[in-house]
Amino acid sequence: MVGEQSGPGQSRVTDLGQDKAHSARMYDYFLGGKTNYAVDREAAENVRRHFPAAETAARVNRAFMHRAVACLARLGVRQFIDVGTGIPTSPNLHEVAQGVAPECRVAYVDNDPIVLVYADALLEGTAEGKTCYVQADATDPAAVIDAVRSEGVIDFGRPVALSLHALLHFVTGDDEPYRIVHRLLRELPPGSYLSVSHGTGDFAPEVWQAIVDAYTQAGTPTQVRTRAEVLKFFDGLELIEPGLVVGHRWRPEPGSGPSLVSDAQVSLYAGVARKP
Repeated sequence: MVGEQSGPGQSRVTDLGQDKAHSARMYDYFLGGKTNYAVDREAAENVRRHFPAAETAARVNRAFMHRAVACLARLGVRQFIDVGTGIPTSPNLHEVAQGVAPECRVAYVDNDPIVLVYADALLEGTAEGKTCYVQADATDPAAVIDAVRSEGVIDFGRPVALSLHALLHFVTGDDEPYRIVHRLLRELPPGSYLSVSHGTGDFAPEVWQAIVDAYTQAGTPTQVRTRAEVLKFFDGLELIEPGLVVGHRWRPEPGSGPSLVSDAQVSLYAGVARKP
């Protein structure tokens, strides 16, 4: 376990960041969760004033994660690294993966101390599989890899699915997001996959500039990107069908998240690609 805390669910947390909003807790609020504070709810409602469909977009993103993980497990992937895990919300990634193949192994990564407090929910998997949680910052990809490797859950000699869902729009240009993704992928063998969802201002630029400003003022620097900019994260990889599309259009299934929505209401690109 990486971080100052002594373990999941224990009380030796020095700072839960309750004095400022956090994107993971705002996302939890949009999903109807209860693991958030007044400061998170205030910031989330500020976003909703600019973008009334915020809850819909969050649910579309969550549904994409479920479909992408199930798809990858059906394709034979048995290992997953989920960076930017967020507050546990069932079904979590390991529940979806192990629902297809009970032997799946999952490593969760986040840098929010409150995620660690609730990480027990991320460790309750099947007897055949295995899960772990490590605390590390996505902007330091070498530390992420070292932390995951130290747990011994993921075999880096076998294909791995790297999940970066609703994470990269919180990595601004100053933190070199393309370098981060390239560095993480460099550790994964051929046959691995990258799954990404990413906010965009393509459909309502002025609205999304206001949302970016709201997140930034709440203490979370944010940068939405165009389709071409999101596509760049997949350089050197082979996108699987249907390519990079708005989230609700990625292999939709009946009952899997909101469907009767517009691209502007979702404003989130999603795609999965294979490392040759």
